[in-house]
Amino acid sequence: MTGSTEIPGQHSPLGRRNPVAKLGAAFIPAIVLLAGVDPVSSGIVVAAALASVPAWGLRWTDLIRRGWPLGLAITSIALGNTIFTGRKGGAVLVDLGPLLITSESMAAGATTGLRFAAIVLPGMLAVLTIDPVDLADSLVRHLRVPPRFAYGSLAALRLAPLLATEWEVLGRARRARGLEAGRNPVAALRLFGGKLFALLVGAVRRGTHLAVAMDARGFDARGPRTCARESRFTRADAALLLVSAGVVALAVTLAVGTGTWTSSLR
Repeated sequence: MTGSTEIPGQHSPLGRRNPVAKLGAAFIPAIVLLAGVDPVSSGIVVAAALASVPAWGLRWTDLIRRGWPLGLAITSIALGNTIFTGRKGGAVLVDLGPLLITSESMAAGATTGLRFAAIVLPGMLAVLTIDPVDLADSLVRHLRVPPRFAYGSLAALRLAPLLATEWEVLGRARRARGLEAGRNPVAALRLFGGKLFALLVGAVRRGTHLAVAMDARGFDARGPRTCARESRFTRADAALLLVSAGVVALAVTLAVGTGTWTSSLR
């Protein structure tokens, strides 16, 4: 289950940190920013995350190629909040009947999009540099996650790309047999249900075989287990958590000091 996919940034200053430390450093700003909405703290976290990209060992082209869905989601959230927010004060920028965009609504949408980016961007940087095998070992070793859950999740993660491949194979096989919906939406829905059921049957069969294979290799053992790969949590890993907490504390302090912090828990 080691796989051959090269994980980027494995030898970079932040990329070689323990997976638990990297996930913890990403969760700290996410949890804090869920409690408040303001552009100052979110902007500081986003700026710090972008400034740390070279330290993760990631190239900007790879980040854009892998993170474009995140950019699309941020844009959609910001645009949706700009259009549908109830805050319509300030100067009128667009007035097209039911579509009213003002300076206040645009600021509200931009703040919401920036907050979402600050919550998910650190996590994306961490996930892109984590080897799933190292993550499973670290969860078992340092967080005492049950091995059956950790390594079962690892196996499921490694098999997930096969679902997309099998979905394409099912579509090609059905087209080869002449099973095409054309422009008929009812037929398209019926064929989609058939493909989904076939995919589910294949996934259950593959999961059953995998479970038997893992049990045969001792993953169903109730006694204590040892780890073949060593996972260390060093001072550098603790320092990463402290730096993340320090950046978030500075961001919240500046937001409160400038009067822009608004609690979302009320």
